[in-house]
Amino acid sequence: MQKERLYIFDTTLRDGQQAHGVDFSVQEKNTIAKMLDNLGIDYIEGGYPGANPTDTAFFHKPPKLKTARLTAFGMTKRPGRSAENDPDLSEILNTSAPAICLVAKSWDFHVHTALAISLKENLDNIAESIQTTAAKRKEPMMDAEHFFDGYKTNPQYAMQCLHAALDAGAKWIILCDTNGGTQPHEISEIVSKVCEKIPGQQIGIHAHNDTEQAVANSLAAIRAGARQIQGTINGLGERCGNANLVSILPTLLFKKSFHERFQTAITAAKLKDLTLFSRTFDDLLNRRPNPYAPYVGQSAFAHKGGIHVSAVLKDPRTYEHLPPEKIGNRREILVSRQAGKSNILDSLAAAGIKAEPKDPRLAKLLAHIKEREHLGYAYDDANASFRILAESAFGRIPNYFTIPSYRVIVERRNNAQGKRITVAEAVVKTHIAGEEYIGYGEGNGPVNALDHALRESLRLYKRPISDLRLLDYKVRILTSGTEAVTRVVIESAGGSGASWRTVGISPNIVEASFQALRDSVLFKFLAEKVAPRGEKPGKTEKTPKTLKKQKKRPHQP
Repeated sequence: MQKERLYIFDTTLRDGQQAHGVDFSVQEKNTIAKMLDNLGIDYIEGGYPGANPTDTAFFHKPPKLKTARLTAFGMTKRPGRSAENDPDLSEILNTSAPAICLVAKSWDFHVHTALAISLKENLDNIAESIQTTAAKRKEPMMDAEHFFDGYKTNPQYAMQCLHAALDAGAKWIILCDTNGGTQPHEISEIVSKVCEKIPGQQIGIHAHNDTEQAVANSLAAIRAGARQIQGTINGLGERCGNANLVSILPTLLFKKSFHERFQTAITAAKLKDLTLFSRTFDDLLNRRPNPYAPYVGQSAFAHKGGIHVSAVLKDPRTYEHLPPEKIGNRREILVSRQAGKSNILDSLAAAGIKAEPKDPRLAKLLAHIKEREHLGYAYDDANASFRILAESAFGRIPNYFTIPSYRVIVERRNNAQGKRITVAEAVVKTHIAGEEYIGYGEGNGPVNALDHALRESLRLYKRPISDLRLLDYKVRILTSGTEAVTRVVIESAGGSGASWRTVGISPNIVEASFQALRDSVLFKFLAEKVAPRGEKPGKTEKTPKTLKKQKKRPHQP
């Protein structure tokens, strides 16, 4: 059986830009457009030329695309003037974009209240705008705004709007669930009825995610006859977002009920980079990827329960709906008090630690982990602290350093200009190869000051800590009251870009933070196989043993 062609239409550069806190630059739009083109997207909607300086500049010098068709978005002509004399429509038609998508009202309520014109005049505006677009040798499309709401209240008029565009030469009619409230069974029923009158090869679906069903609605529309799917990267969009193409694409390619019937321009080989594609986009927006995102999230193939892990290690199909490698993701076996030996063995293997299932140290490690997690430690989100715990259990931690004490002072005072400021100071005492070293640091808070002081006290390991960066700092209060237990998770990274997480627990937030900071440094030493410093430091490196011999500090506590 010959497969039917589905066309993927991305609206990230327009719909995505309407998301709260998102404002693409022209360069970012160019970068995203090329990413989409490389993925194999059929249509890339670049924005609304004339609506804002960024979109206008983007279309003035658009990126060169290999296969995707750049599409300009706009509105049908204004009431009371011809299409040729509408400056907004002319701005859109005069771009070099080969395809034009014009939004039009298809709900009689909106025609009366928003446009304040007659139903017939709205139909005339649609027809004339599409005709003018076709005359410019552009590929015309009509986005039927609020179509499903309109169809429910006045199906005859909603269909008249579609036929007005179709008869005027529209290549595609896109049915838009603008409010995002239509249910999948309604989508299926209405799209089926539309496709009885208009060929599905000319029908598209544009779903919003206000009821968390945009992906389901898009897939329902495809099964009902629609052959164009609109959406955005990672579901970005106004309010609750749009249909998430990152979830839709692997479903179309890898789920039997779809891949046996349909094909797209996107290949399975391309989707092996889908996880990287999704996370690169989030990085471009300077936001953290959603760890629970379907297919591409860090937790999408993470297993925690011991029984589950045993089954997954025997046959991944027991708890995974597809191999994570197909979309560039990977399986994670998490360690927690719910874990069994299977979790521990797999996690040890991933960390490069060999252990036999009958090794008595393995049972002790598992018991130790469960005991510590009872206190509040969480190793399923602290891979580096687990590695340190495991290496210690097997006696494989080199004697890099010990920290007998540290001190932190936070002071509020006036500076030299008389301005009220808060200053944090820290002192860390470290023992390395039988010698004592003292580090001093200042920061904008106690954790920042501790970080500086710890690095200063470890100056014998200057090279391995020179590129250590703290990426994220999370605090969670585990118990209530003035003596509440606090859990701190710190994410760090090195020069290679790889990141790791460490955890600390204490009623004192500073102590919990220091545990996580210390583990972060220790993990980097282990990962890079740093040799412990056994030789005595030279005269220029040796730090005096007392604070009195330290060089003068900006302020004495």
